[in-house]
Amino acid sequence: MHFEDIAAKPHLTAKRWAFFCLFSLLLSLCLLCTGCESAQETVSDTRFMLDTTCTITIYGQQDNTLLDQAFDLIAEYESLLSRTIEGSDVWRINHAQGQPVEVDNRTARLIEKGIYYGDLSHGLFDITIGRLSALWDFGNNSSVPDAEEIQAALDTVDYRKICVEGNTVSLDDAQAMLDLGGIAKGYIADEVASFLLEQEVAAAVINLGGNVVLVGTKPDASAWNIGLEQAFSHHTAIIGVLSFSPPADASTYTSIVTSGIYERNFTVDGQLYHHILDPRSGYPADTDICAVTVVSSSSAEGDALSTICLLLGMEEGTELLASLDSVSGAVWQDSTETIHTSGDLTFTPTE
Repeated sequence: MHFEDIAAKPHLTAKRWAFFCLFSLLLSLCLLCTGCESAQETVSDTRFMLDTTCTITIYGQQDNTLLDQAFDLIAEYESLLSRTIEGSDVWRINHAQGQPVEVDNRTARLIEKGIYYGDLSHGLFDITIGRLSALWDFGNNSSVPDAEEIQAALDTVDYRKICVEGNTVSLDDAQAMLDLGGIAKGYIADEVASFLLEQEVAAAVINLGGNVVLVGTKPDASAWNIGLEQAFSHHTAIIGVLSFSPPADASTYTSIVTSGIYERNFTVDGQLYHHILDPRSGYPADTDICAVTVVSSSSAEGDALSTICLLLGMEEGTELLASLDSVSGAVWQDSTETIHTSGDLTFTPTE
């Protein structure tokens, strides 16, 4: 299972930046389908952060102050949780050679969440996968790592060897490395949503590149509608639309997280290698799922569960999600690109 680092250095060319801006615009106009009401009282911006496009839209606002503060919050968390930013909490843990490191309270709590999902998944979700994930390059010059290197990295993967005492974190294996990319983006989305609610924002959409959070009720009290991308369509098609009625409690939010094997991958000798690595083998997961979208009350939870479900497969993944009260349901795209739904969702397939 590969957790893409939330701050992996993006080699942005002008062409790639233009693509991201266009894609963000399409998301805003087509996929999020949030309507154009009160446009004069809506602020929105898109920025490249966390190695993805991040778009935040706040309804009922004309001042960009809250918007800027929300993006500042994302940057603050990125500086704590990134594996690659020198001096971050995670970077310091990974370079401490097993010695205890005092970290920010928020970092320690997120690591504890990672351990929880390690237990829930019986080790399929493992935040000590950093040394293994660092071997795999899903950029322009991708190649399959040497088998001996993979095995050496696998020997360091064991979330049960993380020790958290208060705000102090240490790794029993001095060669192990944390990678919080499988949960950090969702955690950050949750924190941004909580911040906006604390500021009494009535309605907002947070989209952190696959992690969408719907805050409050739209100005016209209509349903939120979220389009789900078709796997391997390169952002050109959707499989259908999820609809959400206005919440009974305006202080709550809904998380929609999609994980798939189609975004970061490469092909060698006709074999597709994708970024969801299996910590049991060190290679991309052999799964019957192309993509899964998890709807829940927490984006951090949706982040972890969507990855776990890809590793478990649809049958076991459905059973896991059904056992969790905080999960509303899921939409699955299997290896034949057939669409399945589970749980209590309002989903309209594309004809």
